[in-house]
Amino acid sequence: MFTKAALTATTIGIGYMVAAGAAGTTDLGKLPAAAHVALALPGGMQTATIHDPGMDMDAFTVPYPAKWHFQGTVLQGTGCSTIPLPVYRVFSPDGLSEIERMPRVDWRWSSGGPPGPAPTGCAPFKQVMTGKEILQYTSAILKVEYVRDFPVAPEKVAAYRQALAPVAGAPGGFNMKRFPDEGDLASAVVRYKNGSFTMEGRLDAQVRCQHTQMGPAGRVWDIHVCWANLKYTHAPEAQFNAVSAMSDDVHEAVEQQWLSAYLTEQARKGREMLNRQMQTNNARMAAQQEQFQRGQAMRQRQSDEFNATLARGTQMSMNQAAQVANSNHTIASDWTDYSLDQQTVRDPNTGQVSKVSSTYSYTWLDQSGKVAYQTTDANADPNGALKGNWTRQQVVHGDGSD
Repeated sequence: MFTKAALTATTIGIGYMVAAGAAGTTDLGKLPAAAHVALALPGGMQTATIHDPGMDMDAFTVPYPAKWHFQGTVLQGTGCSTIPLPVYRVFSPDGLSEIERMPRVDWRWSSGGPPGPAPTGCAPFKQVMTGKEILQYTSAILKVEYVRDFPVAPEKVAAYRQALAPVAGAPGGFNMKRFPDEGDLASAVVRYKNGSFTMEGRLDAQVRCQHTQMGPAGRVWDIHVCWANLKYTHAPEAQFNAVSAMSDDVHEAVEQQWLSAYLTEQARKGREMLNRQMQTNNARMAAQQEQFQRGQAMRQRQSDEFNATLARGTQMSMNQAAQVANSNHTIASDWTDYSLDQQTVRDPNTGQVSKVSSTYSYTWLDQSGKVAYQTTDANADPNGALKGNWTRQQVVHGDGSD
């Protein structure tokens, strides 16, 4: 399979995916840190490092199955949360099985005064959402059938919530008071068709919400900020149980050196100083700007899809998604592809699925299925001009479906 060599990414988000069975914490500065060389791997696993081009440092390490392929990036934060976030996918050699760390969903609301309406790109929710509610909306947007809840061990949920709920903060400046965080874990089994394949999937959600009370004397503003981390595992029905089990071992670990540098830079310099520093370093500025623009475009698309689902109603949208999933039309929203600046193509002769750059409109693969030629010229044909036999690929959805 043709895959890109670059494994670049920059992300530090409130709420990274927590390893199965581990409590973990998601506070900045208390994020689970792991040196790349010290990461303990289950059998049959390898690691990829996600590089942050903005800070020119490795930011995350991700274990994933041996012989599989990896693509990852770091997106800048949203208007609801400025913290960067990781997006990555790992996929099997045939391209049919995937484990995706999808873009984080952020939302916020307030009462009693500032900060006003939520910025563009934030999800339209105005309340604390359960993990199951987030998964119901997500399944409708992905146009897959929500089959059933996938049980999460009660002790795991309890440990997660306990780790997210420290003692409420004492009043600080500007009459500030921090309440204990709320959090939730949920998983669901979904299903859809990919050509002749019946595909099964597992959606996982980690939700965390913060509540801060502040304001001048005699006034109180209640500010709520929430995050939802999403993970999507999908595979042909016969392989689903094995891939689902492997998915529990695929989760990012934050590189301590990068985390320390990020926190130091943020604490020591305000946004104006950071902007001045960026202006003196064109390469770093360009890298961060590219991340920001790609992230903003993806989040606007994400927000629009949540708004459309809300307008139709959750149950109606889920019913429509189930009908679409059963008629071989699946996953119209390709958040991960969009975030990674990728597109998915399929060989019309062999059915092989490949991930390639979205910069070009046309992709050709040679007979090995490993060498790609891309162009924006609809009339270009490498056969006869380049060595080997080349087949023009079909552009399909992120899961390989039409």
